[in-house]
Amino acid sequence: MAAHKPGKLVKAALKKAVEKVVELENPPIPGAPSSAPPSLDEPTAPRGPLPPKADQTSPETVSPTGAPTGAPKIANGQQGEFLTTSAGARLYDTDHSLKAGERGPTLLQDHHLREKIMHFDHERIPERVVHARGYGAHGVFVGYGTAANVCKAGFLGDGVQTQVFVRFSTVLGSRGSADTVRDTRGFSTKFYTEEGNFDLVGNNIPVFFIQDGIKFPDIIHAAKPHPDREIPQAQSAHDTFWDFVSTHTEATHHVMWNMSDRGVPRSYRMMEGFGVHTFRLVNAAGETALAKFHWKPKLGVHSLVWEEAQMLSGVDPDFHRRDLADAIESGAYPQWELGLQIMPDTPKQTFENIDLLDPTKIVPEELAPVQPVGILTLNRNTTNFFAETEQVAFHLGNLVPGIDVTDDPLFQARLFSYLDTQLSRLGGPNFNQIPINRPHAPVNDMLRDGFHQHAVHAGVAPYRPNTLDGGNPFEAGADDRPFVEVAQPLPRSTKTRQSPTSFADHYTQPRLFWLSLSPVEKEHVVRAFTFELGKCYEQTIKERQLLVLANVDPTLCAEVARGLGMPAPTATVRPKKVEPSPVLSQIGRTWPTDGRVIGIVVDPAQLDGVRIVRETVLASGMVPLLIAPTGGPLDADSGLVAQRTLHTARSVEFDALLLAGSPPAGADAPGGPIEPADTIDPRVIRMVQECYRHAKAIGAWGSGRLAVEAAGYATQPGIVIDDDPADVLKALTVLLGAHRVWERFPTTIA
Repeated sequence: MAAHKPGKLVKAALKKAVEKVVELENPPIPGAPSSAPPSLDEPTAPRGPLPPKADQTSPETVSPTGAPTGAPKIANGQQGEFLTTSAGARLYDTDHSLKAGERGPTLLQDHHLREKIMHFDHERIPERVVHARGYGAHGVFVGYGTAANVCKAGFLGDGVQTQVFVRFSTVLGSRGSADTVRDTRGFSTKFYTEEGNFDLVGNNIPVFFIQDGIKFPDIIHAAKPHPDREIPQAQSAHDTFWDFVSTHTEATHHVMWNMSDRGVPRSYRMMEGFGVHTFRLVNAAGETALAKFHWKPKLGVHSLVWEEAQMLSGVDPDFHRRDLADAIESGAYPQWELGLQIMPDTPKQTFENIDLLDPTKIVPEELAPVQPVGILTLNRNTTNFFAETEQVAFHLGNLVPGIDVTDDPLFQARLFSYLDTQLSRLGGPNFNQIPINRPHAPVNDMLRDGFHQHAVHAGVAPYRPNTLDGGNPFEAGADDRPFVEVAQPLPRSTKTRQSPTSFADHYTQPRLFWLSLSPVEKEHVVRAFTFELGKCYEQTIKERQLLVLANVDPTLCAEVARGLGMPAPTATVRPKKVEPSPVLSQIGRTWPTDGRVIGIVVDPAQLDGVRIVRETVLASGMVPLLIAPTGGPLDADSGLVAQRTLHTARSVEFDALLLAGSPPAGADAPGGPIEPADTIDPRVIRMVQECYRHAKAIGAWGSGRLAVEAAGYATQPGIVIDDDPADVLKALTVLLGAHRVWERFPTTIA
């Protein structure tokens, strides 16, 4: 199928956002904490709550049973001018507890103190066991209508707009862990369709560690911190993880993806998403097909380099959260195209000898092309992280007519697990009544009572059939678009605890992935394995994992063994011949630069070209951040203001670096003032060195070239030096399209 363009309304919104950025003389840099600037003195005149920022929105104000209320979204927020109790009584003092005299003991009757402390004591709900560290945003999905021949789901119809909420996450870390650790990322989307909620709960890696859900607690226990010391946090570089995956070789394919650059994505905006499992689709005629879901980012699939990821964990552990929120706030709305791989629904449920019920296998796109069926645009940040991102509850069983499950044994276990976990996390069975989870379709479910029941149910007969409530609710007929499970015939069988023999090949697809990578990406995989296994204490675990790698590819095994200082073992299985799949490599194409962050080092004494470059960067949909020796206005006339200082800026925050000047060392430079007085600040040279080491594009004009020359990189690839700032920016933008200057990475692997 041919790729389609977004709906007219989405295109118009994007165009309006770009025009707004261009027309503003000094567009705000994203990151303002409030919708209005604060006053110097504490406000004393009562007023209502400030509105949300322009980039923020809240869940729709539907009732607990899905009815539109007509209320504005701000109705979900706090109301009124005055501080009150949770029951609405106004308070005159919240700074002093009620005491028996000013020096006396606190009185038990202080109901405000008790309520305030009680609520504070219970502000934290149990965090998710997995995917605890997450971030979300609101958006819209527009269907292309191209899926009609295989799926009757209404939200995929031509031009149909569906509101969505997307949550990205890491698997292993706690809520307080860093964003940029090497890990699998969750990519979960809640579609608020007219036929009920549809939850596509996926990852940024198309395969999983295990083939059967009964082993899910085991892999998570193995990957989580060791139970005796509760370390390491949010890392797989430890003994229990590698003990598990080296003894469960079905995990090899997922491990290969995780050790590749896919394990350290540059941004949620540049991350591919996968439904992992095979779904069964049904069209209007009742015909079925098997399918895999794909999210393709419009900005391309890009990653951090390992040193960047490590530095960011310390410099900015919220890097991915900040990147997504800032991009949306600045109008660089991230987009993903939803695509389907369609395979025939045969009795064996295989395709080209690939078992479609095995979640550790992919179907190469050369065999089943990804057919675009709609586009997702994230265009609003959350108003309240806890109420929305933390309380959103996904469930694979939230299906709509046209989309059904298959007998994938991991899929089947997840259908139970997601519902079960919400009971403890969200305090009872009524979690779908929390605003972020409420369907935008009528709800009449006959479910009653329980903790946190928000609906006020009428009637006396929550059962059916009944006559006391006039027969309501009625079962839907065939013309009412009910969800009906596919009447899939089951083979004659015996109850057993075993996997199909087709699940037994654990090495062919990992080899396919390895052979599909470029030499640079292979080098990164080798280094990742070497780092992770080098963190293991037990030599036997390293030896066992090297045996696994030998069965994937002898070069991979030999390179990792060399890094570990160990002999490379001989393979125990004969590798099958596979054809590389070029789409598995992230390198070799060019992509849009929307939302990229450009660091611009300036010397306040020499601001030639800075204003025009900054305005051009903004007009191009990118974000310029001016870096100066100190904060504040750069001079009295230009209106230019520094967003970063040499003390607060690090190279890992930027996608590319421009040097409009080479400021001399400041008083706060490492080691203090440096002689002579015009010596370039060492932090500028360090920034250039880091950007070069991380293969980022670097441009300079005027005195900015001095810092590049001092670092020794003036004639190296990806360095742009010119007298005209506009020409420097133009060349740098071209380099940004490839994400990195890949030829800077040395590699010895073919």
